[in-house]
Amino acid sequence: MSRNNEPTDIGEELRMIDVKLKQLRRDYEQYFLGARPREPIDQRSEIQKTMIRLANGQIKNTGERFKFNTLNSRFLTHKRRWDDILRKIENGTYERHVFKANLRERDRAEAPAAAKATAKPGGGKDDIFDSYIEAARSCGQNVAGLTPEKLKGVIDKQTAAIKKQTGAHDVKFRVEVVDGKVKLKAKATKAA
Repeated sequence: MSRNNEPTDIGEELRMIDVKLKQLRRDYEQYFLGARPREPIDQRSEIQKTMIRLANGQIKNTGERFKFNTLNSRFLTHKRRWDDILRKIENGTYERHVFKANLRERDRAEAPAAAKATAKPGGGKDDIFDSYIEAARSCGQNVAGLTPEKLKGVIDKQTAAIKKQTGAHDVKFRVEVVDGKVKLKAKATKAA
């Protein structure tokens, strides 16, 4: 290696490019997954400049020329793929982002419908059970062990605690979806 940290021979430089290209590929994957806040433009630019410099230079060794052509071809393939994904992101058509947006939209649309589900004044706990089950399934929660009796037991226990704590005459429950989780919300009404 020379004093300014540049490789002294083409073979070493090609090995460094190979390592940097693999790292750049990982960085772009993390960026597309949302784990990295910014696109790795600086690293991409550095590799591109090196590739242009080497392409314009004379690589006399056939093995090194082959290695360079392979790396350059791989870089160009990745570059086309990255540019295509960046274009899709810009247009709002990138599959991963569209999928996440559709999930968020579905959760927003289901939340008001689930929030409207309340128990009937006559003690219709089956309505709240059905609403709870439907909302939980839409959020992907496992409801295999939940029965109307178990939910009624939870509601009765909460009702008794709320009445004792607040002196309320009646307690009504409704189903809400909060941060992708189904919850029972209680509303106490005092006697007139």
